[in-house]
Amino acid sequence: MKTIYQRLQSVPRRDRIRCAVWSTIYVVFVLWVAWGDWASLGWLCLLPVIADMFTTRFIPWNWWKRFKPADKDEPANPKANPLLYTICSWVDAILFALVAVYFINVYIFQNYQIPSSSLEKSLRVGDYLLVSKMSYGARVPNTPLSMPLVQHTMPRWLGSGKSFVAYPQWGYKRLKGWDSPEKGDIVVFNFPAGDTVVVGHENPDYYTLNYIAHTYGYAALRANLGISQHDLQNIVYRPVDRRENYVKRCVGTPGDSLRIVNNVIFTRGITDSTWQPEPEREGVQLNYFVETDGTPLGNKVLDKLGISHDDRRRLGPTLYHFPLTQNMKRQLQQNSHVVSVQVEEEQAGGTVYPLGQNTWTRDNYGPIYIPRKGDRVLITENNYPLYKRIGDAYEHRPMHIGQEYEFQMDYYWMMGDNRHNSADSRYWGFVPEDHIVGRPVFIWLSIEKDNSWGKGHIRWNRLFKGAER
Repeated sequence: MKTIYQRLQSVPRRDRIRCAVWSTIYVVFVLWVAWGDWASLGWLCLLPVIADMFTTRFIPWNWWKRFKPADKDEPANPKANPLLYTICSWVDAILFALVAVYFINVYIFQNYQIPSSSLEKSLRVGDYLLVSKMSYGARVPNTPLSMPLVQHTMPRWLGSGKSFVAYPQWGYKRLKGWDSPEKGDIVVFNFPAGDTVVVGHENPDYYTLNYIAHTYGYAALRANLGISQHDLQNIVYRPVDRRENYVKRCVGTPGDSLRIVNNVIFTRGITDSTWQPEPEREGVQLNYFVETDGTPLGNKVLDKLGISHDDRRRLGPTLYHFPLTQNMKRQLQQNSHVVSVQVEEEQAGGTVYPLGQNTWTRDNYGPIYIPRKGDRVLITENNYPLYKRIGDAYEHRPMHIGQEYEFQMDYYWMMGDNRHNSADSRYWGFVPEDHIVGRPVFIWLSIEKDNSWGKGHIRWNRLFKGAER
């Protein structure tokens, strides 16, 4: 057997360069992961293994290559096994791709598709986003054993089972980023109420369904949502990083107080003396009832306004229901056939968080205080329902009325720009910092499902457009 020195002497220059490049990448990655937790530097013990892959090769990494059939100009290989060589070649390539995709997806960026209209017109249904994990700092995965590119459920053709192994479970750790979510940022995060999920019925969430069943009865649940008592018992639990990904706009940061008055968001920082309204955004929408003089609002008019086919509801011969921005509302009011444009009443939004514990509505909400890490707050009968879920589900520490509670994480308040068509913090509360996934950077593809190929199916004007603040 060759000595280490002899093996090193025979290593081609190309392999030496490859070894130096990959070793440097690995060292930088370990230092990034270990920053602030120097015990993780123990992963550097694997550096000799990486070097061996390219140089000394004491471990037979490419054992299967001995079965490669000889090329035309080479002597015959007595150990040649074309089938085994082909299978091993494919397995090697697939494993390398899966490992590479896993690390890129966890630590650098991931793809995200806008599934709903909650951020129309800022981000539209059919937009595909590149989401940066490094902006806010990538999370070390809670469930390290999971299938890349699959959030929680395997594709149907692979059995539709769980895409992750629940154990081992790692604690929350976020790597060093260069920013934190600020008011106005569009943020991708794991759905906080997605820890317990009714199989086949993810929206509304389990807690809302349970509240409806206990308040109005299972008959109402079945009549309104088609969900039975048996369905409500068919539930699964998901760890934080395997919960559904949501995208909303951050409207409240740790230490802020927040309230909503007639659909206008007001915030006040710890050092602020007055409430400040949220800056006006062109894409903010509300639902309106539009009445005409009997002249129909045709597709040509609605297409020009930018109202999607899914949002077009005709309630009668002269009555329509649309989500509209202020600019769209003004255009409709200037239409000679439009008699009135009235905003949808606040009661249409239903019960808000904390469920059954207040008289707030989606249009008039709060005031509330958004906790920050290290805050000590006296728990009272009034704020106990508001913060109870933090202690029970996010920090797993008991919370008692009459005692101070110290918060262990920062919390955020997320809302959609399509205010009357958004399941957001008004319905399920605070977003803990350990649920933050990343920041959308740009749109790499945008599909308009209402249009056919060749007639605007791809929104070319949105490609590589930045995700708006």
